[in-house]
Amino acid sequence: MAGGIREHHGDDLSENHEINVTPFIDVMLVLLIIFMVAAPLATVDVNVDLPASTAKPAERPDEPLYLTVKEDLSLNIGNDAVARDQLAAALGAVTEGDKDTRIFLRADKAVDYGQFMEVMNLLRDAGYLKIALVGLETVPVQPTPSAGATEAPSPQPQAPPATPSPGAAP
Repeated sequence: MAGGIREHHGDDLSENHEINVTPFIDVMLVLLIIFMVAAPLATVDVNVDLPASTAKPAERPDEPLYLTVKEDLSLNIGNDAVARDQLAAALGAVTEGDKDTRIFLRADKAVDYGQFMEVMNLLRDAGYLKIALVGLETVPVQPTPSAGATEAPSPQPQAPPATPSPGAAP
């Protein structure tokens, strides 16, 4: 009989107890190349010094739309600079007119609050009401009691509320 079954179980073939890791290495190298190519595409290249926040981060969409207010008050949509008077048209072109698109608003911490609110008003006037503020994530700092202190620190006295000047609007 050609190709018959062996009936004796001798030590002709020894068992191999090693795992062939070559396929695993191949898969890992392919994944590494994919991440190396995809990672730079997911970032924005506009440098801005963001303020820190301790809020719980919200989920990000697959392709977030970033509006950046730089220190010199210039605006960027993604990596492209845009003039303030052209902001609504540029957003309409990027979002294809979808006013429900969430805009991720980034601002340098040197930007004045009033200037920041002007940009938010421009977004609102353009019809974009879903705005997410972007900041750096930090861990909240909790005061540590000094060694040997047994009682809680007393609260600091608060200043009385500021009264508006006679010519100020309420």
